[in-house]
Amino acid sequence: MAETSRAAQRWTCSGLRWAVGGPELKWDGGRGSPLPRGKRVAFEVVEGGGRTCVGARGNACPVRAAVPERSAGARCEECARLDRAHSVAADTIADDPRPYHVYLAWFGPGLLKVGITAEERGSARLLEQGAVCFTWLGLGPLMAARRTEELLRAALRVPDRIPYGEKRAVRSALPGSAAERAAELADLHTRALALREWPESLHREPYQPVDHVEVFGLAGLPAAVGEVSGLAAGGVVSGEVAAAAGPDLHLATGRGVIVLDTRLMTGWELVPAGGDTGEFTVPVREFRREVPGVQEGLF
Repeated sequence: MAETSRAAQRWTCSGLRWAVGGPELKWDGGRGSPLPRGKRVAFEVVEGGGRTCVGARGNACPVRAAVPERSAGARCEECARLDRAHSVAADTIADDPRPYHVYLAWFGPGLLKVGITAEERGSARLLEQGAVCFTWLGLGPLMAARRTEELLRAALRVPDRIPYGEKRAVRSALPGSAAERAAELADLHTRALALREWPESLHREPYQPVDHVEVFGLAGLPAAVGEVSGLAAGGVVSGEVAAAAGPDLHLATGRGVIVLDTRLMTGWELVPAGGDTGEFTVPVREFRREVPGVQEGLF
């Protein structure tokens, strides 16, 4: 954030974006703050303020509705409905002429999903989701891509969504080599291409895994002790970037590594936290630690 007086300068976050140079926090007005590993992130939520709806599709919320502190979307019910209207993700568009990739993504042991993304977006969607590794599966018209996505869900029981909580839980305990991380992906790619019901208009893509461990900074990442459950007026966040994956920042703090889902920052007015503060006073949900040798149930 810029070196300006706390009273004069307030910032509104529009989310974390993945650019060619890496992750970057974007601010209303178009400015960005690059987030290289080791950079200190330190901000305070404006005292006495509240979280307001961020609007939909570039338009401000007409009533500046209040939204819950723990909402990842930061939109009121009406703006959320408008945002999903005419959305590929919501399956409300059938006539998009652009070619679409079908992809397979791996987030950790047993955590695989299928999805689609416009070819013109390249791998941006995979970075935004925090995919540890991925491979393309097919390329073709939108509806053929949609049918393939549904085919994998029905025939191979591959989900199209994985909760972020499950992704976060395994990031510090991933297999050490790219080959090990891609093993499940390779098997799924083979089984997917063998399906008889494959749409004729979808071009099959060869298996070419892309690994994001170095991009995200996950190698040697310490296990997180907790995650921010929501910001609060007057709360302070301060830590050094240990890793970034999808919308998540893994921040090294005096309490250990804490995960901040940057989607929780939207809708708040923020100011720079003064000096080299080590404070971290927003609500944090601590992760449960298993005690070796202790069985808490019969089964």
